Amino acid sequence: MDFHHVSVLLNETLTGLAIKPDGIYVDCTLGGGGHSHAIGEQLSAEGMIVGLDQDVAALQAASKRLEDLSCQVKVIETNFSNLKQALLNAGIEKVDGFVFDLGVSSHQLDTAERGFSYMQDGPLDMRMNQSGALTAEAIVNTYSSEELYRIIWEYGEERWAKRIVEFIEEARAEEPIVTTGQLVDIIKRAIPAKVRQDGPHPAKRTFQALRIEVNQELQILHDAFVDAVSMLNPNGRIAVITFHSLEDRITKQTFKELAQGCTCPPSLPMCVCHNVPTVKAKNKAIEPSQREVEENPRSRSAKLRVAVKL
Repeated sequence: MDFHHVSVLLNETLTGLAIKPDGIYVDCTLGGGGHSHAIGEQLSAEGMIVGLDQDVAALQAASKRLEDLSCQVKVIETNFSNLKQALLNAGIEKVDGFVFDLGVSSHQLDTAERGFSYMQDGPLDMRMNQSGALTAEAIVNTYSSEELYRIIWEYGEERWAKRIVEFIEEARAEEPIVTTGQLVDIIKRAIPAKVRQDGPHPAKRTFQALRIEVNQELQILHDAFVDAVSMLNPNGRIAVITFHSLEDRITKQTFKELAQGCTCPPSLPMCVCHNVPTVKAKNKAIEPSQREVEENPRSRSAKLRVAVKL
């Protein structure tokens, strides 16, 4: 099975991580292994790359791809929300760099039966972890109209959310919505033709919203970043690549929170919160070059943020 995935902002990520040849680096979203392989090429035999992923197909493909590296390689089947425990279980207490690439891998998008793609017909699934209980089909057919509206409006930032939900309700009253093709047709009917002429695919935002809900993507980000930073060595780095504004906002806010010192009101004569900054982070995100966007259109919305452990 070809698990082809073009790593976005690859050189910028490597620069941001400031790799030490004998360091330990953790790729929290192993996917096709692109970032891991590029990091591993800069490591000596003493260095180590650890890859985490909850997708068994990804782990198998990436393990194969990383075989030619001369550094130590460890792959662990887990969601990055468990990164701290998973690393401690593997005997790793301190790390020199973490990378999170929060996009769906090209392989997942291109495999119709995974149900992530609005370009190909397949079952409405969208589970990153295929043993998970919740699917996109269950959400579309069983969530109340209020819940559906909230998800599509909040997670998809879709301004036609209300109409889309009305059309979904109408359709599911006739028969269950079980394929991506069915859902795409419903969304296309809901969004006026004039609006559909410009901009991204009309189903893009709704599919994004469903994927985030299925995999509980936003809920786990803040805590995972905090856990990662707690395991970094001094001067260790955390690099996060996001693909939409919600993920980027959580990343930016978490870094800001970790970079903040005293939070006491200015009126207090002395500090009682004892908060000390744990990271230093640049305020501006790094975006792909025009050339990268032309070569890989999927990188268009990507942003990279890096924080350094103090």
